[in-house]
Amino acid sequence: MKQSPLYEQIYMDIFNAITNGKYKPGERIPSEKELAEKYGVSRITSKKALEMLAEEGKIVRMAGKGSFVIEPDKEEAVIEKNHSTDMVSEKINLIGVILEGFGTGFGTLLLNSIERECRRKKVTMALRCSDGSIENESRAIEDFLKLGVEGMIIMCSQNENYNPKILQMVVEHFPVVTVDRQMKKIPVSHVGTDNIAAARELTKYLLDKGYRRICFVRPDADETSTLKDRQKGFMSAMNEAGIITDNSNWITDLRATLPSKHFDELLEEDMEKLFCHIKKYPEIEAFLAAEYGIALMLHKCLLEKGLEKKYSIVCFDCVDTIIDQCTFTHVKQDEEKIGQLAVNTLIEVMNGD
Repeated sequence: MKQSPLYEQIYMDIFNAITNGKYKPGERIPSEKELAEKYGVSRITSKKALEMLAEEGKIVRMAGKGSFVIEPDKEEAVIEKNHSTDMVSEKINLIGVILEGFGTGFGTLLLNSIERECRRKKVTMALRCSDGSIENESRAIEDFLKLGVEGMIIMCSQNENYNPKILQMVVEHFPVVTVDRQMKKIPVSHVGTDNIAAARELTKYLLDKGYRRICFVRPDADETSTLKDRQKGFMSAMNEAGIITDNSNWITDLRATLPSKHFDELLEEDMEKLFCHIKKYPEIEAFLAAEYGIALMLHKCLLEKGLEKKYSIVCFDCVDTIIDQCTFTHVKQDEEKIGQLAVNTLIEVMNGD
């Protein structure tokens, strides 16, 4: 006989205790932490059980005070969950957002969009930045769970392994939506750009201009899904054109655009790498930069050598200011749409849709 999920067992135990009068109306029931310790489960599991009781109208959850049994004649007054993303249930009032960071190239508009959509849906947003550290990301997740968030939007840190904290939330059906970087083969909702298709189009643009010796340039982050997909798109377009890609003339070990406290030092190292690479491979005709920051470094390097007119540079994302427009042909990710979809997708997951 199949065993019920642990959260259902906790739910039934408390439900029966309320029905049998063990917990009287107005009485406080055990907290998430107390239930987790009693049943030997995570707080995500015990939280889900309490949420089910609240949805049934058996208890009311009060932030900072605990969960209390509702009087029977007041159960009918409990607001039913609304499954429309335009009408958010009152219990869905706090979510956590974890971004790697936000710069001019990518991230700032995404954060603005998430905040704006949360405001529109009357959802409070708590924000943390991981700075690309899986340890910081884990601490943020733990803090948000203690805070009582109902779901999380996460830009996963760049790491060769997935964060166990996120995997645990997925396994225990805690609402999570990832943005930008996808956890492939993991059943978690994701909102982002089709990086394979975008890189293919950028490469075709260069090929149509007559360039054949194209250098792919990316940071030293082999396992990041966005970078892997951009590399796949590049290779796909080159193969379709009948050109054998020679990855020996690629640049794949740049570090200045990765989160770090040693930016100036890493920038100097990366600039030296670029100078040496251009000198070593004079046959290169164009560069496809996987990130806007890398395109800027390349451009600066070529300017200093007086070679800016010899090469073409295309990239992902760019920055237009009031004074200057972006000088690179680029794919601009729709951060506004990604942010909106992330919030609405999370609300749907939280509502069980």
